[in-house]
Amino acid sequence: MEHDEARHRMREALNKVHEWPSLYMFKFIMEPDDHRINAVLAVFPPEVEVLRKYSQAGKYVGLTVKEVMMSADEVVARYDQVALIEGVIVL
Repeated sequence: MEHDEARHRMREALNKVHEWPSLYMFKFIMEPDDHRINAVLAVFPPEVEVLRKYSQAGKYVGLTVKEVMMSADEVVARYDQVALIEGVIVL
């Protein structure tokens, strides 16, 4: 139940600050493991812009994925898919 409420609040917040379609920036942090990075990127179409930023020690990588989204529901669905990947922190 809490998960559904959080998703509902996220949709409402997204709809307050975005007019759809809108360019949306997804942000994730993880250890720089190729399998994990590829799993995250597989959630998105190949034409999206991806920025990678490694921590100073190289222990973590931040991914920023920019994609034009058509609705808050699409954004939430992307986050739900990435949340299934172990070891990925969704920001």
